[in-house]
Amino acid sequence: MTDPTPLDTAHALMDATPEDATLRLRFFERLADSELFLLLQGEAVDDSLTPEVFEVEDAKYVLVFDREERLAEFVEGSAHHAALSGRVVAKMLAGQGIGLGVNLGVAPSSILLPAEAMIWLADMLENAPDEVMARPVSVEAPTGVSQVLLQAIDAKLATAAGLADAAYLVTAEFEGGRCGLMLAIIDALPAAQGALAKAVGEVVMFGDENGDGLDVAFFAASEPVCATLAKVGLRFELPKRQVEAHAPAAPGRDPNNPPILR
Repeated sequence: MTDPTPLDTAHALMDATPEDATLRLRFFERLADSELFLLLQGEAVDDSLTPEVFEVEDAKYVLVFDREERLAEFVEGSAHHAALSGRVVAKMLAGQGIGLGVNLGVAPSSILLPAEAMIWLADMLENAPDEVMARPVSVEAPTGVSQVLLQAIDAKLATAAGLADAAYLVTAEFEGGRCGLMLAIIDALPAAQGALAKAVGEVVMFGDENGDGLDVAFFAASEPVCATLAKVGLRFELPKRQVEAHAPAAPGRDPNNPPILR
C-alpha cells in the first residue's frame, strides 16, 4: 500500500468527524493546494482543454487524481491528462455547471464534489488579505497556539518552495498597542510577497480560527530584528525549489489565467 497523500489525510479527518466544519475547510484547502491530474479527451491545445465529462445521477463531473498512478489505475492504462493545481481547477469549473470527481474508486479520498462547491471554493480563493503599513515594536514567543494551526501553517509553507528562506511565528505588538500572532517571512522573493501573504491568509480563512487572525510581515535576513525572531520565534523551513529543465508553460500553470474548457 502506498503512503497516503495530504489529500487522503485531510479527507480521512473530515470523514471521521463530519460535523467538524474546520476539518471540512481544511480538506478544501488541501484540494486547492494539491497538484491534480485532470483526465482529458485528447491533447491540450494552446490554452484550452477538453476534459472527459461523466454524468452521475444527472450531474456532470470531470475527474482529477492527486497522483498520476491513480489516474492510470482508473483508466487501466494511459490517457491524456493535464497537471493543474486545485485552485486552477476550481476557477476553471466555477459557473460551468460541472462538479469534480476526486480520486474516484482508486483512493480513500474518493469523493464527488458538486458544481456549487466549485463556485464556493473559487470565491474563497479570490479573497485577498488586507494590507496595512504597521511595523512591530516588539516580538515575543508565541503562546496558546493550537497544534492544528501550526500544522496548517507548516502545510501551507510546504507549497511555497523557493519563495523565501524561512519563517518565524511570534507574538507581536504593533504601534498603537495592538497585539497578535505574526508570521515573519525571511528573504522572500519580492515578486512572491503578495502570493505568500495570500497563502498565509488562507490558513486562517480555511481554518475558521476564532481570534484576531494572523499577520504576515516580510524581513531581509540582514535586518537586526531577525536575531530576535530567531531567538523567540517558532521556525518554519520552506522547501528549496528543485531546478527543472526549461520547458514551455503548460495550460493552467498561471492561477490568474486558467485554461478554457472546450
